[in-house]
Amino acid sequence: MDIPFELTSAIKSALKSLGIEATDVVLEHPADMSHGDYATNVALAFSKQLQVNPRELGEKLAAALRARNIPFVERIDVAGPGFINFHVSRATLSKGIEEILKRTYRYGTGNLWRNTKVLIEYTDPNPFKEFHIGHLMANAIGESLARLIGSHGAKVRRMCYQGDVGMHVAKAMWAIMRRGKLPSRLSPLKERIAFIGSCYVEGSKAYEEDAVAKVEIEAVNKAVFEGKDRKLMKAYKRGRRWSLSHFEDIYRELGTKFNYYVLESEVIHDGVAIVNEFLDKGVFEKSEGAVVFKGEKYDPSLHTRVFINSQGLPTYEAKELGLNTRKWKRMAPDRSIIVTANEQSDYFRVVLKALELVNPAARKATEHISHGMLRFASGKMSSRTGNVITGESLIRDVEAMVAEKLKDRDISESKKEKIASIIAVAAIKYSILKQVTSSDIIYDFEKSISFEGDSGPYLLYTAVRASSVLAKAKSEKIKPVVSVTVPATALEKLLVRYPETVERAAIEKAPHLLAGYLIETAAAFNSWYANTIIVKKDEPESPHRVAVAAATRVVIENGLDLLGMKVPDEM
Repeated sequence: MDIPFELTSAIKSALKSLGIEATDVVLEHPADMSHGDYATNVALAFSKQLQVNPRELGEKLAAALRARNIPFVERIDVAGPGFINFHVSRATLSKGIEEILKRTYRYGTGNLWRNTKVLIEYTDPNPFKEFHIGHLMANAIGESLARLIGSHGAKVRRMCYQGDVGMHVAKAMWAIMRRGKLPSRLSPLKERIAFIGSCYVEGSKAYEEDAVAKVEIEAVNKAVFEGKDRKLMKAYKRGRRWSLSHFEDIYRELGTKFNYYVLESEVIHDGVAIVNEFLDKGVFEKSEGAVVFKGEKYDPSLHTRVFINSQGLPTYEAKELGLNTRKWKRMAPDRSIIVTANEQSDYFRVVLKALELVNPAARKATEHISHGMLRFASGKMSSRTGNVITGESLIRDVEAMVAEKLKDRDISESKKEKIASIIAVAAIKYSILKQVTSSDIIYDFEKSISFEGDSGPYLLYTAVRASSVLAKAKSEKIKPVVSVTVPATALEKLLVRYPETVERAAIEKAPHLLAGYLIETAAAFNSWYANTIIVKKDEPESPHRVAVAAATRVVIENGLDLLGMKVPDEM
């Protein structure tokens, strides 16, 4: 049963009986559950329009709603200046728990976007550079969005766009060619990646400090674009292959499997062709030897950006047009979502305006979602200097801290290693996903790995604790049986809210709503666990309590899956 939908319909009907046509009705959950399960402020919202006292209007609406005998509502009352509170019946909560146990892994799924094709582009690391913490943020957010949207019936496809051409590549390749030799293909991938990373740092430093090197690097950039220098291209393709293989190892650990990979080198010529075609049509203009798009001609808040530079080379902007055209040809998505950092927002506003003029259908489907920066006490760090915590090193550092917490547990070493990886990924992802997507994050190592409070490991620990309760119940031969007479708990009220929470998080593309809900539910379960004997033979309420524990396990695990996290067997 979709309680919010049914309540909203009943409220609109009651308003109509009083001569009020309402298109939007706001429902919320009272902070204090004793005040009810749902509340609406419609009496306050329409009292001014009707020129009546809001409390008086609230009482009239409550009476009209009571007369409808809404089957799942036990009581309706009016509070304060006119808030209408709804108390859901014990029988309805019991049915909700039964539904959780019946649907298990399907609980919380819906058909909101059934038959809708959604393409989500995220992560987008660049070969020849580190997988930095910004890529980690984009991956956590993009993967969760893919899962949330997919949970409501959309045909979701994941895409990763990787910059294998450009100045960052030229800087690394310049240093590689100077050194004259790549590591052996038989050496560990970790060593080969470290070599490429050191070359990038060397090239970046030379580009800034050495005028001759700068000219040479710019020449390498053009040579990679043209692809005619055999020796250069052989080394380039080998280094690119190593980088992409390394990224694949990281995706696997993070739980992401992309459907499509697109390289900049694959769309670069498409981008040039589009710019040249629409240069003749007046969308783009020549300026000082370059080709530009003057965004301010179409919107005063936009600005001019270069699409082909004075050397005749396409910029990121031109490649972006080629990429989005390829997306359209490959999938023709109903919705195309791009997840990148906030600092690219102005860039995308201009590029998407240009896309609107060259491919209106593609632009209509496209949405850019921006995220904040992950920061530490020392502030934002740059991969250009080499003095950086990369996304991968952050995972390893957190793994090491988790391993230290697990060292005295009676678990095999191989299992500890696997569990440490699962917990570390959850710790980092939760730290990212609990915040509003656009917010910057100050990462706190200690809090992120805590098994108590507001953290990913706390959620994992709650799911494992629920499993231990179920294992104990099984050993005592106590099966879960839902009761309609056992007094309702705050935990049960939270559990049945899971589907509406997932739906809202999917619609608003806001994983933090689900993350916050899971923490609240986990806290309610742990409080209940601490104050209740759940498994006890010959206790009449024990089968119901076991059912609630089982429902908690389903909800927490399903929610964690939508956030891109796994639950270990033990902790």
